[in-house]
Amino acid sequence: MFAEVAFPISNFQTFSYSIPNDLIKKVQIGSRVIAPFGNRSSQGIVVNLLKENSYKGKIKPISSLVDDIQVVTPGLWKLISWISDYYMTPLGQVTKTVLPTNLSTRYSPSKNWFVESSYSADQDTLEKLKKRAPKQYLILKKIHDSKSCLKVSSLKIYSSNPLQICRALKKNNFVTLFKKSSIPSTDGFAFDPVEKKIDFNQHQEKVTNAIKDSLNRKSYEPFLLHGVTGSGKTEIYIDAVRYCLSQGRTAIILLPEISLTPQIAGRFRSVFGDAITLWHSKLTQRQRSWIWKEICEGSFKVVIGARSAVFTPLKNLGLIVIDEEQESSFRQDSPMPRYHARDVALIRGKQSKAAVILSSATPSLESYYNHLHKKLNYLYLPERYGGAKYPIVHLVDMLEEQNDTGKFGQIISGLLQDKIEDRLKKNEQVILLQNRRGFSPIIRCGDCGQIIMCFNCNVAISYHLKTNNLICHFCGSKKEIQNQNCIDCNSKNLIYSGTGTQKVELLIKETFPKARVKRLDMDTSSSGGSITNILKEFNNGEIDILLGTQMIAKGLDFPNATLVGIINADQGLYLPDFRAGERIFQLIYQASGRSGRRSKQGEVVIQTYSSENPVIKSAAKLNMVEYYKIALKEREELDYPPFSWLAKIEIIGTNQDEISKLAYDLSKSLNGVYKGLSILGPAPCYLEKLRNNFRFQIIFKSIKTYDPNGKKLHSFIKHNFGNTNKKHPVSKGRINVHFDPLSLI
Repeated sequence: MFAEVAFPISNFQTFSYSIPNDLIKKVQIGSRVIAPFGNRSSQGIVVNLLKENSYKGKIKPISSLVDDIQVVTPGLWKLISWISDYYMTPLGQVTKTVLPTNLSTRYSPSKNWFVESSYSADQDTLEKLKKRAPKQYLILKKIHDSKSCLKVSSLKIYSSNPLQICRALKKNNFVTLFKKSSIPSTDGFAFDPVEKKIDFNQHQEKVTNAIKDSLNRKSYEPFLLHGVTGSGKTEIYIDAVRYCLSQGRTAIILLPEISLTPQIAGRFRSVFGDAITLWHSKLTQRQRSWIWKEICEGSFKVVIGARSAVFTPLKNLGLIVIDEEQESSFRQDSPMPRYHARDVALIRGKQSKAAVILSSATPSLESYYNHLHKKLNYLYLPERYGGAKYPIVHLVDMLEEQNDTGKFGQIISGLLQDKIEDRLKKNEQVILLQNRRGFSPIIRCGDCGQIIMCFNCNVAISYHLKTNNLICHFCGSKKEIQNQNCIDCNSKNLIYSGTGTQKVELLIKETFPKARVKRLDMDTSSSGGSITNILKEFNNGEIDILLGTQMIAKGLDFPNATLVGIINADQGLYLPDFRAGERIFQLIYQASGRSGRRSKQGEVVIQTYSSENPVIKSAAKLNMVEYYKIALKEREELDYPPFSWLAKIEIIGTNQDEISKLAYDLSKSLNGVYKGLSILGPAPCYLEKLRNNFRFQIIFKSIKTYDPNGKKLHSFIKHNFGNTNKKHPVSKGRINVHFDPLSLI
């Protein structure tokens, strides 16, 4: 027997190996193996099994099998194969993306000492123990006060050798001492289980019945669940999952942000207990290995997580939910494969005959268009749950504010300041959105006007107050601010312009000194636990004002948050990208939806320098249909999605002249140009230099009138760029292919 093995390399070549007799019955398609590769042994994936092999040279044997269980199910392998074909990525690289890094199915949780109370001693006995052995008494009290068993090592704050003390307590029958496996816990990434009694309204009943009917048919059906903010979409997911599990099937819930995980996980745990698990990038390697193995063995029935959760090896999959389906974070742009989790979920649902629910208060324009053209089953929740009212929206023109006050660059308008003061007096909470982290995004020389740029990227570098560093938000490079002079004139007269979350935080604390303020952005959320803790504090009323980036703008539900302030609503509005307006509308609409989700009506203050822009005006009205009509008309006139299929070829390298020439050579060499295909470029990317690499791009638009399913474009790109890096090598560079790119910048 022979095996074709793919390695995580940048070409589609596979390699032939013989299968040793002792592994013949164990090796399957999708098995991870160790095999000789060049001068070393490498890990690869079996992509085919053969009884005979036509290779004439010497065939080496597979060295060993990596796993003791099957980590890639047949269904998952089918999905991997589709991703490889559609996104033009070698199978080895796709598998590397699908499987967790350093996944070990041979991992076994270590065993540790645990202790729990078993005493029924009288008060005199306890008082004697307190005088005779105070450490024993303290540890015994801690054990007794605990509602569950404790890990002995957690008692080291009372004694350097808690195990010895616990053994002494055991001799007197005060405690029970035992060993058990320490299962990697994900409790730190979730709220405590939140139980709710929900009575569905007529709209929710209609939606749940439609989903249940689909689950009964056990066939692939894609839905668009369009529910206004606060309409109870999470409860719909729970009801659908409950019905799915009753059929003996499993479910995946995809979330766009790790910050959304804690609340939803807490709600799901109250209903499904240990049947659910979490999956996202903040998990440790130990947690990921254990969770993957447990999923393979069927211990978990529901997976909640970020985009990579779409790959978890659940068997008998019946339901996939993509929450906030419009979010760009579902797209992986690097490394290969450059997949979109929403599209992958639809394919996996089709392959598994599962129901797939795309859900949002602001669906992507493509999904909304597909609903209009009957490609998605449309489900609508037009009302907030429990009779909660839409928030009152105030639009503040900051140009007028500036003229009235004479304060140039004012961050907080007079109206927003008054509204914050009002909420603090009422003991209600405030959410402030500033979608840019750091202190100042631009540092300019006051003498010559030069802007300090990142040496690796052609972008302005941002100042971060907490660390007193200059940080590039694209490549992550850092500079010390103490020795920073203007590179042109060596002046120390540097002006810090623009506004980031740190600057807003400082201003809010100065303006409202008694308010409890917390910031949630990438700088304060280095771990999943820190995100959870901040959100818990806000939920428990321990924070008055929560300030953050888009991490706090969607999907979160805080009953006492009655005011949302959007500080710079124009941020990103004028980027040279056809989706810029759509993204800003969705962000404003979603952020507004965090306000007044219970009995108290909320308010929203939108601060803008573009009050007449149709995006801003429609967002201020919370009128999605109005804006989507405008946007669809613009897209149709320009032949952009959803009226066309899109592909982008990105040429990247350290030599600007070389990649420029290659871009033009590639453009000239195109074969098979067809009717309905338009080619834009080549041209430098908007961000021409990133991470010390120069970037050129060619854009391809294939109009759906001539190419209804995108097969013409896909075939054209494969023909011309399927082996581009071999045909057109770039010294110290590469050529990237993007299907369905979300951004052209």
